[in-house]
Amino acid sequence: MKISPNAPCPCHSGEKYKNCCFPYHRGIFPSNAQKLMRSRYSAFALGLSEYIMATTHPNNPDYTEEKEVWKKHILEFSLSTRFLGLKISEFIDGESEAFVTFEAKLDGGILKEKSRFLKVNNKWLYVDGEFL
Repeated sequence: MKISPNAPCPCHSGEKYKNCCFPYHRGIFPSNAQKLMRSRYSAFALGLSEYIMATTHPNNPDYTEEKEVWKKHILEFSLSTRFLGLKISEFIDGESEAFVTFEAKLDGGILKEKSRFLKVNNKWLYVDGEFL
């Protein structure tokens, strides 16, 4: 899905996309796990499967070397879901491990998760999450 850089960011930050998640989707690494979490939410909303795969830690249960199959699953989820809101309730920042607790409002209901991120080679990656 295409979006204008001047449109509101899909992560519901209140910022324009060009000033929020767009730079990360274009290759700049988020400086912390909260920014990564927001940019991943936006990437799901926009169907940016390559970004989701590139920001997922190899220890994540969904991670697979079968990239085309993984990409297909991400796109199916993105295209069949409406992303209606995102609320960050807690951010625990660390040097190499961080946690972001959030609520994602989707057309199928509210997803609550405490996500875990690890910093690998100076890049934050999503490892896993605990549903709340």
